[in-house]
Amino acid sequence: MKRIVVIFCIAFAAVQVWANDSLRVALSPNLLDSMPGVEVLQDSAVGILLQAAMQGKMELVEIDGYRVQIYSSNQQQAAKSEALDLESKIKDKIDQTVYVLYMPPFWKVRLGDFRTYEEAKVYKKIFVDQFPEVTGDTYIVRDKIQVLQ
Repeated sequence: MKRIVVIFCIAFAAVQVWANDSLRVALSPNLLDSMPGVEVLQDSAVGILLQAAMQGKMELVEIDGYRVQIYSSNQQQAAKSEALDLESKIKDKIDQTVYVLYMPPFWKVRLGDFRTYEEAKVYKKIFVDQFPEVTGDTYIVRDKIQVLQ
């Protein structure tokens, strides 16, 4: 019985070593060079965008889109400090840009740059799950967003 267990363990270890070598080959940057007959199809815009990004020719532009608003108040004494406190509390914990805005007489905190309502809706759910204390104050709003072009 001990022999069977030892043989099984050796065989299992050999398979693991082989699998790791195969994975290393699969992740090799020159993988396509070693596979004749493989063709990568992509939209021509991908190459143009990559080239523009590498040459530093991309710029931020404003377009119509959506953001997730998580705070709004017009109480002048406390609104600014509450908005800035909320920004500092969440900015390192989320993967979206945080915008603190003053639109007289309101201070607002908005998140993200979403092209579609659906994208904003998905992110709103993720954010509310992470920060349930702001559930009642969270809305999707139309806004000018910043995107690379």
